[in-house]
Amino acid sequence: MLTAGASTVVSLTALASVSTMAYAGGSDKIRVGLIGCGRRGSGAAGDCLRAAKGVELVAMGDIFHGRIASSGSRIMATMSKYKIPRDRFKVLKDSSFIGFDSYKKVINSNVDLVILATPPHFRSIHLKAAVEAGKNVFMEKPVAVDPVGVRSVIESARLAEQKGVAVVAGTQRRHQKHYLEILKRVHNGDIGEIVSAQCYWNQDGVLFSETRPEWSEMEWQLRNWYYFTWLSGDHIVEQHVHNIDAVNWAFGEHPVKAMGMGGRQVRNDPKYGNIYDHFAVEFEYPNGARALSMCRQMDGCSQRISEHIVGTKGTAYTDEAVGRIQGPYSYEYRGPNPDPYVEEHKDLIASIRKGSVLNEGKRVAESTLTGIMGRMSAYTGRELKWDWVMKSSKLDLSPPSYEFGDLPVRDVAVPGKTRLI
Repeated sequence: MLTAGASTVVSLTALASVSTMAYAGGSDKIRVGLIGCGRRGSGAAGDCLRAAKGVELVAMGDIFHGRIASSGSRIMATMSKYKIPRDRFKVLKDSSFIGFDSYKKVINSNVDLVILATPPHFRSIHLKAAVEAGKNVFMEKPVAVDPVGVRSVIESARLAEQKGVAVVAGTQRRHQKHYLEILKRVHNGDIGEIVSAQCYWNQDGVLFSETRPEWSEMEWQLRNWYYFTWLSGDHIVEQHVHNIDAVNWAFGEHPVKAMGMGGRQVRNDPKYGNIYDHFAVEFEYPNGARALSMCRQMDGCSQRISEHIVGTKGTAYTDEAVGRIQGPYSYEYRGPNPDPYVEEHKDLIASIRKGSVLNEGKRVAESTLTGIMGRMSAYTGRELKWDWVMKSSKLDLSPPSYEFGDLPVRDVAVPGKTRLI
């Protein structure tokens, strides 16, 4: 197992200040550790620094050499763009960690808040360690790739509540002004009782990394994590969870059944791992209403990323930029709409400082499981019930060990043949 210790931060050491200047006399200082230094982790760290004064980045960890330096450069560029003082970047050689166990070292680096931004498979493991250590958490979505991981996240969320530490997830729509206003009106009854819904994430394909002779199978999969179900959960879970979460939010609960289909129409070369390139799932909610979930990653096709909620008195429509209601209480949000990727960190930090911490763990775990249930139904061709998936499924996609070396790619799922676990 790779368990290397501190790494040199190359040119970033010269950029990091050793100043101990505090915000508000030190009472509001929040020391942040970043676990997972890819583009999303770098973005989340930058967003966190933008969100409030007195926030310092003090530790970073990643599986791969080189990631910390490149991530640090991105973060410093963000700080420069938004005129964030350089002395709030305090990552040095002895607070930079490499290896599969680097998350433990970041958590134990005298931090107050950790950002979890590794591939989704690791989320439940890292969340458990952070909460047990009494750390506040910002974790990227999705929060698991299988039912075993979801149950772990829910348990960690319960422990976080007992310990009084915050858990906020990267479902930024929950912190976006027009979504908040539209969903408030939906819950106030402006469209009546919800009778159906549709949600979509149909877009072009996404980049992938060709393998290299010097990479082991494990390294190739980690560097190309999006294309392997054990790491990403497939795109219905990793990406479409945003739209699924918005529908669950509208209903105020998770679905009770799922019937799905999908496949590999254009990404059928083995180099594309084992994920699908399209899904369509019908989710049934407790009141009998059904929601259509559709996601696709194919070049040259029509694109749509949105949610549509149908009620007995009207409809609600939301996407990244628009929120409106049609019916007797027609309304369109035209107010301010600050960056939701920053707003989620603002809300997290404010809750920590007020001592009334947010805990979004169970909610995002349920939305993650909704996507997982849809994927499992599509992979196996079986209609599934929520209670069985949540309580009885033993599906655990973890590899035999966490070390660089051989790791055969799991077969592409075939409906009617792939076994339901």
